[in-house]
Amino acid sequence: MALEGQDNSDMSESMRSIPEKKHTDIWQLFREAQQNILYLNKQRMMAMEELDNMKREKKVLLDRIKQLEIKKQLSTRKDKLSIRSELLLRLDSMVLTGMIGTGEASDLRKMIMDSKVTVADNFSDILHKRDAELLAELCQFSDKSKKKGLHIVHICTEMAPVISVGSLASYVTGLSRALQRKGHSVEVILPKYATLNLDEVQGLREIEAEFYSYFNGQLHVNRIWTGVVYGIGITFIQPIYYSSFFSLERVYGYSNDFERFTYFSRASLDYIVKSGKQPDVLHIHNWQTAIVGPLFWDVFVKQGLGSTRILLTCQDFDSQCLEQPDKLGLCGLDPSRLHRHDRLQDNTKTHLVNILKGGIVYSNKVVIMSSMHSKGLIIHSLSYGLESTLAVHKDKLLVAPCGFDNSTWNPSMDHFLPQSYSVDDMKGKAVCKIALQQHVGISENPSIITVGCIFSEVSDVDLENLKALVCIASRKGVQFIFMGMRKIEGINRALESFEEELKLKALRYGAAPVAATLIDNQFRQITDYDFESTEFSQYINNTFGNVSLSRAIDEIKNNPSQWNRKIMEAMTKDFSWDAECCDKHVSAYTSILNL
Repeated sequence: MALEGQDNSDMSESMRSIPEKKHTDIWQLFREAQQNILYLNKQRMMAMEELDNMKREKKVLLDRIKQLEIKKQLSTRKDKLSIRSELLLRLDSMVLTGMIGTGEASDLRKMIMDSKVTVADNFSDILHKRDAELLAELCQFSDKSKKKGLHIVHICTEMAPVISVGSLASYVTGLSRALQRKGHSVEVILPKYATLNLDEVQGLREIEAEFYSYFNGQLHVNRIWTGVVYGIGITFIQPIYYSSFFSLERVYGYSNDFERFTYFSRASLDYIVKSGKQPDVLHIHNWQTAIVGPLFWDVFVKQGLGSTRILLTCQDFDSQCLEQPDKLGLCGLDPSRLHRHDRLQDNTKTHLVNILKGGIVYSNKVVIMSSMHSKGLIIHSLSYGLESTLAVHKDKLLVAPCGFDNSTWNPSMDHFLPQSYSVDDMKGKAVCKIALQQHVGISENPSIITVGCIFSEVSDVDLENLKALVCIASRKGVQFIFMGMRKIEGINRALESFEEELKLKALRYGAAPVAATLIDNQFRQITDYDFESTEFSQYINNTFGNVSLSRAIDEIKNNPSQWNRKIMEAMTKDFSWDAECCDKHVSAYTSILNL
């Protein structure tokens, strides 16, 4: 019984320890399960992050592949305009090497420009032909027709995507492409900067000849390079003796800018005469090539260019280039003849000459690039001391709007958007809006009114007004996305042009350009002086010009159908380079040819 009692006691104790052990084991299993779950969740999160990274990398890779495919197509597939441009540049080479005379070259140019379609079909392998072989084939080519298009040569300092600093670059390229699409022949002459983006140039080659240009009392040697961008023939002028002029880090902003661009302007005219070109219009730009005007009429018009006319484009008037009169002698001009009030003498600092004023006086037509301002407002308020000159030459002033590339800035085919959309199918716009909200970290809701504000700089007064505007609008459930741009000396013109281009592109993508103010009637002063403003300006004024942000928010909330009709109508408007901008330039070219 004692043994039996001992066994019972041990058994009882053993029985008590079983639940405790089970309890301990269960908690141990629970802790292990918890750790496993946490581990699995961590692995799952890492896998999701890796998947997101892979998706982003895949998108970047696909975008890169698409860009490479486009670039490959551009480099391997020659369109008809490219072939025609290369043929014209090869003729320049033949003239400079003495293979043909200027008269024969002029006839061949006319033939190429008149029969551009047939020429492209017969000379698609132009790069593989020697000059002698190519000349023989051109001489045998007999398909001639009456000339229909104009021949325009731009003498400029920028062209996208080869060299871009401000608004001039996209303007030269956009307008030139639009003109060629409408049957006109366009060439561009640029300095051969050390910073050129030559990867964008097709068929870049140095012409095996040099030509002389006059500068500083002597003839100086220049090399010529040619190529094609977007079907537009480009000539690059490279000075030999003054090689440092264009081997700098920047395009503008040096103490010898007058000498640099005067050399280039004179060399461009010497090259045109030497190569036997007889363009209908020499299109010059801003003060940098405005000296072409006086040079043309005082020196070059009698050198086979009697039927050529001059058109000057001004992006604005805040940069004019004032210099000592005797410096005009560097390029062969007579300072005593030009330092007069009705010619190049500056209106305020009368002891100096004003190069931009000279371009205005000596051009047959002056185009002022502005989408929103009228001619009268520009003359009276935005002329920077040139008011009297512009008033005298008012009849030859023309205001033209900026534009944009319709194929690039198009929500129905923009591959940078998460989903495309159009007036016929606006569903993708909501997807794009959510993606934007997610990207900047604000509430994701396509029905929330979202306002994008871009500023180059904000003064203390503006900042207080902006705070009040945001505070009031936020109470109405409005989101704000701010983008700031630091204003840097020398690019003010680019920022101002960017604001104008932004209005054009915003309309294209279904966003209204509304003044960031709580007060209405902000744009009415634009047409105070006259009604010679652009169609774009008139449309903006009539549709959105007198609408404050506060009023726009109320209209979106209280009358969404009317607001949506405005937006969809705006999306159908054509404000590309091919539209009003190109039409106004063609009208200007045509009018001066009849002078």
